[in-house]
Amino acid sequence: MRHFALLFFLLFSASLLAQVPVDLKGFDKKKGAAATVEGNMLRVEWPVGNSEVGRVSVDLIKNQPLIGSLQIGTNAKFKTIADHLDPAIILTVGKRDLVSQNGWNIFFDKTAYLPYKSYPVTLEKSGVRVVTSGSQTEIIVSGATAGSFTGSINLTLFNGSPLMNIAAVMTTTVDSLAVIYDAGLVSKQKPWEKLFWSDTDNYIRNTNVVKMDTVEMMAVKYRTIIGQSKEASLAVFPAPHQYFYPLDNCYNLEHIWYGENYRNLITGFGIGIRHDLLGDRRWVPWFNAPPKTQQRYNFFCLLSGEKDGKVLGKVKEFTHSDTYEPLPGYYTMSSHFHQEHVDDVLTKKPLPDMPGFVKAFRNTGVNIVHLGEFHGPGSPRGPEAKRWPELKTMFSECARLSGGNFLLLPGEEPNNFFGGHWMNIFPKPVYWLMSREKDQPFVEESKEYGKLYRIGNKEEMLKLLELEKGLAWTAHARTKGSTGFPDKYKEEAFYKSDRFLGAAWKAMPADLSQPKLGKRVLDLMDDMANWGQKKYVIAEADLFRIEPNYELYGHLNVNYLQLNEMPRFEDGWQPVLDVMEKGKFFVSTGEILLPTFKVNNVGSGETTKVDAKGNVEISMDIKWTFPLNRAEIISGDGKDVFHEVINLNDTEAFGQKNFKFTQNLKNRKWVRVEVWDAAANGAFTQIVWLE
Repeated sequence: MRHFALLFFLLFSASLLAQVPVDLKGFDKKKGAAATVEGNMLRVEWPVGNSEVGRVSVDLIKNQPLIGSLQIGTNAKFKTIADHLDPAIILTVGKRDLVSQNGWNIFFDKTAYLPYKSYPVTLEKSGVRVVTSGSQTEIIVSGATAGSFTGSINLTLFNGSPLMNIAAVMTTTVDSLAVIYDAGLVSKQKPWEKLFWSDTDNYIRNTNVVKMDTVEMMAVKYRTIIGQSKEASLAVFPAPHQYFYPLDNCYNLEHIWYGENYRNLITGFGIGIRHDLLGDRRWVPWFNAPPKTQQRYNFFCLLSGEKDGKVLGKVKEFTHSDTYEPLPGYYTMSSHFHQEHVDDVLTKKPLPDMPGFVKAFRNTGVNIVHLGEFHGPGSPRGPEAKRWPELKTMFSECARLSGGNFLLLPGEEPNNFFGGHWMNIFPKPVYWLMSREKDQPFVEESKEYGKLYRIGNKEEMLKLLELEKGLAWTAHARTKGSTGFPDKYKEEAFYKSDRFLGAAWKAMPADLSQPKLGKRVLDLMDDMANWGQKKYVIAEADLFRIEPNYELYGHLNVNYLQLNEMPRFEDGWQPVLDVMEKGKFFVSTGEILLPTFKVNNVGSGETTKVDAKGNVEISMDIKWTFPLNRAEIISGDGKDVFHEVINLNDTEAFGQKNFKFTQNLKNRKWVRVEVWDAAANGAFTQIVWLE
């Protein structure tokens, strides 16, 4: 019996020390990276720029930490950043409500308040593949599990940059699941001597790594924590927009952690990114995880030979320091904010001369902000004794807070008359009430306010938009309070009117299996074009209170409007509405810019013809930070939608290039383009119409 026990122990020990096989058939050594197996290590090197090389060593022994070492340097001298590291990823899995509202498009879900369970992703290495995709090298380590999820741990290396993505690529067969995840790197040794981060006031802070039995969670700027070893540093940060599932508020929910035994699920000392399980304590939908989809629970690392937190400057370059880069001939606009500033003023809440929300927008490089006031407080339906002073206060505050390169525009989310939720904008101050008694006039003159409109139905609402040259569009289409819209009113006169712009886009719902954000409204954009009217899609943030120390950038998106100069508030802002109505803008999360887009030399919102063979020439300038992933040419014939995907993963980080495509669009009626990068950041054009 003792001999049998000894034999079992020896066999078990040998299995733990067994080396997993490495498949290099998908690796192309001609693309700049190098992959070799030396003893029990797979070593992959890639060019990171400035004549430097990044090196990751993957330990092939089953019971050893996955990352044997991370290094950066030249062939003459490498600096060790850290060794004996494991990816630390926790999936918290709850139940998605697919019945009560609108299936996977639901926002009003309560996943955080229903039973859920957290699982650390465990890795029993069973095999390693190295695959080349353009300028990217992916190391795929199979054998990852977390609850009902199975898959792999993938390390993606990007030529030309010391950038690395780490992902648990996981699939489940269980239906109706919602997931939230925390991630980072952990070691049972002591990989770091110091940690660095930026506080919410934009000051670099640090701490020495000491033995600790707890975990610290911090509200930081740029979503980044940096580990510094004896020789070098590593920054850990999420995809800037994809990591944030939709919430009503963009509070900074302490998205960084460090310490021992994180959540009592991860053994060792770690640094990483995290979510608050309860979000903003309102609706907390988490991420969709439809069955049989490959969800990428991922984060980024940036390797650096520098110390003292200097690598943060390189991280900030990926998001232009969390600002929207100015483009010649464009001004940035963001829409749909329930700040309720008017209520603060009227209730005598103590306010600084420049309110926090204005500072936040101006710090972020947003030139034009379109409000959605009176969403809770206020008297949009009366009584008039309250409504008219409320509007007057909104107009006067918008005028006061506008100036320089900033324009604050009044606006509301009326949610009356048309159906569902919708936004509106007028080119000047307009006094109107969302109700009218039978004995009251539609419009009358007031000595104090000028014209006063009272609206009693959808016909009068359309008439007001026509008389005052306003625009309306569906807010958060096909979800929230607009579930089923604009589909339900697409045959209505107001929808077919040129006063109805179309719909608004936001990255909602969140699904980490998709290489893009906000597919819900991108699909609607195509449907609206096939319905036959010339409609456009404007970006919306749909956020409530905002302050400078909030995580605004991660939840934000903008429209780049083609404007030569900023309108002055006192002159009205008709040029803003003209650009929107003509489709002369593109939408961006900020990392990808589209300075020019032409189809047969005409821009978005315009009309062109295909040639005798049905071809068009598409030309566009693209400027980007993260390496690009794909461009997508989308077109329609009035019935079906067609997608042509163009692989752009041969691009490196931080580039600008003119791309030209010849596309056959015979019998098509419209075309548009999307561009997405390796972090699922994106930009998309408005539509060019075809004859």
